[in-house]
Amino acid sequence: MLKTYALAALLLAGALPAAAQTAPTKIKVKTKGAPATPAAPDLSQTYAALIQPADLRAHLMVVASDAMQGREAGQPGQKLAAEYLQKQFAELGLQGPVAGSDNPYLQHFQLTHSLYAPGGFLKIGAQRYDYLSEWFSYGPMPTPFPTETVSQPVFAGFGVEQGAYSDYAGLDVKGKDVVVLMGEPQDERGRKLLKPLGRKADYWDSGLRKAALAKAHGARSIFLMTFAPATVFQKQTSELGESLREPAFSLPDPGPEIIDTVAENIPPGIGVYFTSQDLGLALAGTSMNGLIDYVRALGRAGRPVPAGFQPPMATIYLPQNQQPLTTENVLGFLEGSDKKDEVLVVSAHYDHLGVKHDTIYNGADDDGSGTVAVLALAKAFAQAKKDGHGPRRSILFVLMTAEEEGLFGSEYYTAHPVFPLASTIADLNIDMVGRTDRKHSPKRHFVCIVGSDKLSSELHAINEAANRDYTHLELDYHFNIPGEPEHIYYRSDHYNFARRKIPVIFYTTGEHADYHKATDDVEKIEFDKLAERAQLVFHTAWALANRELRIVVDSNKP
Repeated sequence: MLKTYALAALLLAGALPAAAQTAPTKIKVKTKGAPATPAAPDLSQTYAALIQPADLRAHLMVVASDAMQGREAGQPGQKLAAEYLQKQFAELGLQGPVAGSDNPYLQHFQLTHSLYAPGGFLKIGAQRYDYLSEWFSYGPMPTPFPTETVSQPVFAGFGVEQGAYSDYAGLDVKGKDVVVLMGEPQDERGRKLLKPLGRKADYWDSGLRKAALAKAHGARSIFLMTFAPATVFQKQTSELGESLREPAFSLPDPGPEIIDTVAENIPPGIGVYFTSQDLGLALAGTSMNGLIDYVRALGRAGRPVPAGFQPPMATIYLPQNQQPLTTENVLGFLEGSDKKDEVLVVSAHYDHLGVKHDTIYNGADDDGSGTVAVLALAKAFAQAKKDGHGPRRSILFVLMTAEEEGLFGSEYYTAHPVFPLASTIADLNIDMVGRTDRKHSPKRHFVCIVGSDKLSSELHAINEAANRDYTHLELDYHFNIPGEPEHIYYRSDHYNFARRKIPVIFYTTGEHADYHKATDDVEKIEFDKLAERAQLVFHTAWALANRELRIVVDSNKP
């Protein structure tokens, strides 16, 4: 498709040579036409050239400095970073679009910060099962059992649902605690009863998908029964002990419900627990022989069957120390011209891991690199508008907070958008683009593209054309294949736009040796490559903001 600026160039170059002057009879003269109007400059190239390594370095020296204390959500360093970033937006002439805020560049919201407290247990009859011994929680959310709670669990088989097959058929689990088996139902020959149907073969092996489905049916919590005997399970929890005691965050106001059984993220609003085989059998109210009989009967029938056992009453207690925190997304808005009611979002997250054991985690690449790239794009587009070449569509630059804690900044924004999601044409998200990962040679100029084709074929084509015409980077799609083992598609802020059916591109260069370590510092950033990658995002954004038609949503790939 002809780009808007190319079409303008053709129109501007359309002046014809002046007509030849009439000459005297029998005398031949050479006619000379008027000089052709020079071709209009390629504005995408002009303004992309403003994105320079020196500017990126100058910003990153501030954003990833020790003074920012690792920018952990809700902590003083994050507040300092937000102040710096909003000042940059203001100096560029961007508008602060957040109505009702004490600062129109800041979208404040609340998080709950939860800390492990000892003494948790689950009791069935006289038998007590201690927390972090035979069960543990998996999920950044406040516990639904802050005081001793009497529960009547509900057994829901494998906790899966596909087509006519539903372990929840006929069950009322609203507000209740569900007990399910890990794994998938199989027939008598060991073949899975549920076909992949375009999804990866181990789709329902994910406890997180089972948790999301349980939440969709209204469950308060889900207990996922592993087949690890108590001794093995206790060894595993002992090895995980420190990480299981890490602080957890949750979003108390997640906004309108979106049930997502595809994501690899922990579903908010439901307690998610793994149990040993011993505790799982006790919760279900059966023995191993009884459970085997149930699984065999299900396999013979090829569909859910009534269980021949009934879960007993249980008492559950899981204390936590909780405190509310306030954190902020930083927003800068550039109003478009004739298509200003349509909005393109350009995003990155500016938070990182903070201070741990007196060590500052500066997060220069994660995601200081994406943060300063967004500032550079904002500067280029703002200058274009000052020069009279502003975008047709509006652009919202969003620097998200609390991504590291669970994509909470983008979850909050997409649930409480400043501009309607129906008017949001796409999200271009930048997260870790300043380094070379383990898979590539330092000599290669590349960027990984994730999600570009999952909702819009046009978006994918536009990004490839921008790279072909301008930046000539190696576009690596290995994170974009179905079943990709690192689940990168689900692990940054673009995903909260994608699950609301807004087309996205996630630009990244993947993990490296300093990922989530205190050694992720500015001196290791490759600023020339960072500038090239940011320029690709700019060219794609320029095309999206200036093309005649809004991109289509014509796909729904997993």
